[in-house]
Amino acid sequence: MTAFINSLDSGNAPFLDELEKKAKEDEVPIIRKDTQALLKFLLAMNRPLNILEVGCAVGFSALLMAYYSDKDTKITTIEKFEKRIPIAKENFIKYDSDNKITLLEGDATEILKTLSPGYDFIFMDAAKGQYINFLPDCLRILNKGGLLVSDNVLQDGDVIESRFAVTRRDRTIHARMREYLYELKHNEALNTVILTVGDGMTLSVKL
Repeated sequence: MTAFINSLDSGNAPFLDELEKKAKEDEVPIIRKDTQALLKFLLAMNRPLNILEVGCAVGFSALLMAYYSDKDTKITTIEKFEKRIPIAKENFIKYDSDNKITLLEGDATEILKTLSPGYDFIFMDAAKGQYINFLPDCLRILNKGGLLVSDNVLQDGDVIESRFAVTRRDRTIHARMREYLYELKHNEALNTVILTVGDGMTLSVKL
């Protein structure tokens, strides 16, 4: 079903298709085709002016959001993996023609504490075991009516398994993702839907 849906996709701007191809060749994890389609839809529907991305990698998703958002939209993206930061910077210089993107280097746990409220769209795509730790600051800086989008929440199906069915090294991430999903669904400040798009996505509106 997913392959059929993706076969109908009309693709992205040529430079994004090229970046996606290069990322796959270099085994850099980037958002999947159906995730890209949903992101583009949400941007068209919500038309956010101030976007925060937690987890930049080589800049693919930030550039996709920059290309498919309004001219005056600003995007702040956070990355701490030192090997990927120079590649992201190079891609932004090459393709962010409207200078929409600001890259913040360092640990998102610390950087999020320094950010002021005013974001109307947050895309969470960083270390999965840290989502639950990032959440309080994301809620603090997200506008009322703003959208928090979290990627890879189903962990290729591992999230439904018993903790003893996942490898020992993945048990902390498994437990934290379950805690994160529970919090999103039970937090009175949020209205959240969990989708099976890509590797699982949540859409949370701040009430």
